[in-house]
Amino acid sequence: MLLRLLRERLAPYRGLLAGIVVVQLVSVLTSLYLPNLNADIIDLGVVTGDTDYIWRTGGWMLLVSFVSVIASISAAWFASRMAMSVGRDLRSRVFHTVLGFSSREVGQFGAPSLITRSTNDVQQVQMLVLMACNLMVMAPIMMIGGITMALRQDVGLSWLVVVAVPTLAVLIGLIVVRMVPGFRLVQERLDVVNRVMREHLSGIRVIRAFVREPHELERFGEANDNLARTSLRVGNLMALMFPSVFLVMNVSTVAIWWFGGHRVAAGDMQIGALTAYMTYLIQILMAVMMATFMFVMIPRASVAAERIGEVLGTSPSVVPPADPQRPTESHGVVELDGATMCYPGADAPVLRGITLRAEPGTTVAIVGSTGSGKSTLLSLVARLIDVTDGAVRIDGVDVRDLDPEALWGRIGIVPQQAYLFSGTVATNLRYGNPDATDDELWQALEIAQARDFVERMDGGLDAAIDQGGTNVSGGQRQRLCIARALVASANIYLFDDSFSALDVATDRRLREALAPHVRHATVFVVAQRISSIRDADQILVLEDGAAVGLGTHHELLESCPEYREIVESQLGSRDAA
Repeated sequence: MLLRLLRERLAPYRGLLAGIVVVQLVSVLTSLYLPNLNADIIDLGVVTGDTDYIWRTGGWMLLVSFVSVIASISAAWFASRMAMSVGRDLRSRVFHTVLGFSSREVGQFGAPSLITRSTNDVQQVQMLVLMACNLMVMAPIMMIGGITMALRQDVGLSWLVVVAVPTLAVLIGLIVVRMVPGFRLVQERLDVVNRVMREHLSGIRVIRAFVREPHELERFGEANDNLARTSLRVGNLMALMFPSVFLVMNVSTVAIWWFGGHRVAAGDMQIGALTAYMTYLIQILMAVMMATFMFVMIPRASVAAERIGEVLGTSPSVVPPADPQRPTESHGVVELDGATMCYPGADAPVLRGITLRAEPGTTVAIVGSTGSGKSTLLSLVARLIDVTDGAVRIDGVDVRDLDPEALWGRIGIVPQQAYLFSGTVATNLRYGNPDATDDELWQALEIAQARDFVERMDGGLDAAIDQGGTNVSGGQRQRLCIARALVASANIYLFDDSFSALDVATDRRLREALAPHVRHATVFVVAQRISSIRDADQILVLEDGAAVGLGTHHELLESCPEYREIVESQLGSRDAA
């Protein structure tokens, strides 16, 4: 998976990669040339006492060193640019893929895992690209060049290279094989830590209300300790690498001086050649050590690439049509024809066989017990998820055949969990219509019964909103979300239990102000409060995913026991009618 991912991501940067190879080649060749010049200075200059030769060769060494430094700096710059570009592209790809996920795919991975995959996992691949451009390109060139130059100096000591390099490679291989499962477990434990932390931050009020801080500290401590223990095991294996490298390098150095000294004493080798051979062997082993750095990075990057590949390889259950329809006119007629929705692996459908028709200018209310499928039905209309059987049509066209932007442009939705983005009141409201004027924003706020508290906020429309809308109350957050939907001026409005945080008086005023604004639109309202929906044109009663009643308030009181039970539980038998 790692190789395939790198091939795809590096393909647009072939020119930059070629530049890296060229400058790395120059840098390595100059580095390999310097020991040869040093040997000549010793053998042909120092030993013979030729000062002019020493100055000439020394000057040439300075020039070669200068070229080597420039090439090294250029290689590092090119490598950094490529690694950052690959990381940017990969994060963008993951983000756009996740953006296309339906709630089914998001639930499958989990939000904490998706965050880790788009940040930490991408960072691992990015670091691998950086290290590869700096080290992996250099290491084989330096190893091959070092072996070649060492053999030019003296063939008799070549057996040291044959022994040292394979020994080091075997030691590293044994360590790396044990590290791969450890890195996979580290990423999984990191997901758990992120999940616990996310739950703690999101549910801080509940935790404090029930005095569960000790329990949460214990949960986080357990997850944190598991991550620390796993990281420590992997770290211990990593710690074995560098002592292994230096052990082989130091033993090889001693062996060269020992056996090389005997060859010099026997007249088979010159002092300068022995010095150069020593330098070349160190460069060869340094190349192996560079590869060691890569071997440290590859297992973790491989695990990260697999996790990223899982996201990129997941096909959204809600996909744009191959030949999308873009109707020029939009009326807002909604039809559900035997709509059934069943999640993969579920024992029973969430919704089954729902059939209804909603005309513009009418309101359809949906009531039922918790888990009866009310929010799922609205998600089907907005095509946040797709039916597994039957069809959902808008203006006679199946939503699966409509262009997604054309579909969502017709719909103003207020989700069950009112959510605001970090920014200002105005930026949140303009999510529904980026071109909306301030007057249109104030009008929507007035209808949503939010104008008063927005005017009291510091800055009015420019008042700051924290992520999630945590700096406003639940009722204010709901009203701002309603105003955001109204700014869209849609043909279809979906209110998913959007009035639950409002008091009865505010609820009544909002509904009265809302009625003229949506009189030409099709309105779906999910509500638990019967007083909010008793005047709806149609009321759909759901029980265990099936429609057990459809009609007006008075009709259902006569024909639907489930609806009557809900009404009597809230209003009492006297006020039910």
